[in-house]
Amino acid sequence: MKIVVIDGQGGRLGKLLVEGVKESLPDAHVIGIGTNAIATATMQKAGADQVATGENPVVRNVMDADAVLGPMGIVVAHSILGEITPAMAEAVGGCRGKKFLIPMNSCGVLVAGVQEQSLSGYVRLAVEQLIQFLQKGE
Repeated sequence: MKIVVIDGQGGRLGKLLVEGVKESLPDAHVIGIGTNAIATATMQKAGADQVATGENPVVRNVMDADAVLGPMGIVVAHSILGEITPAMAEAVGGCRGKKFLIPMNSCGVLVAGVQEQSLSGYVRLAVEQLIQFLQKGE
């Protein structure tokens, strides 16, 4: 199973997601894609099987991903302080893989009905939902 984790800025969320997925699903192939070199290096240190940086790696790797994890901003053009290009947002939003998105303030989108939690709480929920999704085989 191919799981893509996308993050920007310092890569803190990406690091937590990579660690959570690798701990819960050790056989999963996790690709960490940073919108910048710092985020990529952070996910590599967290244990991603492969890493890359930039727009083209996002576009190419989400095409056949089983799941994509990251902040809500990865589906919003120009979010994360401008690090998400329109091509990235379109590729993630249009890919066949299930998306597990963490609501963050860096994308300018608030989701009604979502309860405010700590970052680790959101990561735990995202990984739990990923496991449920993979067990159901949807």
